Amino acid sequence: MKSMMLTGIRQMEMFEIPDPAIANDTDVLIKMKTLGVCGSDVHYYKLGKIGSQIVQFPFPVGHEGAGEVIAVGKAVKSIKPGQRIAIEPAMPCGECDQCIEGRHHTCRKLKFLGCPGQANGCLSEYIIMPESSCIPVSDKLSYDQAAISEPLAIGVYAVKQSIPMSGAKIGILGFGPIGMSVLLPALAQGAQVAYVTDRIDERLVIAGKCGARWTGNPDKLDVVAMIKEKEALLLDVVFECCGKQEAIDQAIEILKPGGKLMIIGIPEFDRWSFSVDKLRHKEITITNVRRQLNCVEPALDMMESGQVDVSLMPTHRFCFQDTQKAFELVAGYKDGVMKAMIDF
Repeated sequence: MKSMMLTGIRQMEMFEIPDPAIANDTDVLIKMKTLGVCGSDVHYYKLGKIGSQIVQFPFPVGHEGAGEVIAVGKAVKSIKPGQRIAIEPAMPCGECDQCIEGRHHTCRKLKFLGCPGQANGCLSEYIIMPESSCIPVSDKLSYDQAAISEPLAIGVYAVKQSIPMSGAKIGILGFGPIGMSVLLPALAQGAQVAYVTDRIDERLVIAGKCGARWTGNPDKLDVVAMIKEKEALLLDVVFECCGKQEAIDQAIEILKPGGKLMIIGIPEFDRWSFSVDKLRHKEITITNVRRQLNCVEPALDMMESGQVDVSLMPTHRFCFQDTQKAFELVAGYKDGVMKAMIDF
């Protein structure tokens, strides 16, 4: 089969490798149909690492996937050949203290698709996943929606971990796919008003279409002053979705006393910096969001029921052979890209 692999910084190459084979009774063989390019994939493409997770080349990334089941191991009960599935990229051990406590996303022995040292990603024509990572999708949902359930689940989880949304005034700093994945469920669950910022004007247009009341480009406007002018008491919760220090600084400014800061963005540096004076005087709570926990199925349900509409998220499409073009587009934030999809 063909597999697209990182071979160096901003380098990719298509390899011919052996087809995967079912080795365990709980294995599922999947024919990939669609993959969404994630910001973390692009971190590996641009930098060769995320923190302590360093790529050993060659390596296939990719974890936002959907496909068709081709074959299953003899112990698989819930999945059948021919089914369309969303792929849950996390593969927890189920035995450590974190798993026992129900925190599978912080499993001590977690394996995650496309994560160096853990598991090869799904930029291949076929992959093997455990039954627990294969989630059947309704015929009402497209392969795009099945793949997008992965980032959407992060947004659903972030909203769940924040505050009750009914009547809430929220800020979303960074409106890429994760920012959009936060906005949609927040509004669906009753957020009163959402303020959204991003440096790409095309994304702000999409935010407005998705229900944001106010949008602003921080490179062109004093977004802090403008939000303060509109909300004298400031915001209840701010979701940092871009991994930028200046966004953290802005979040502290626009949060009300007792407000909550949700950090979801993955920065390209090692340490955040906070204004102790403002953080302490406002008694702001900070919560880090680590991927998601038990939110893929709710994300799929929200799409199927029509509570959220992700149709504006995919903005660009590429064939498998042109994967590097997709990565370059996303890495350069070109052409107003929101989400680039790879079709196998």
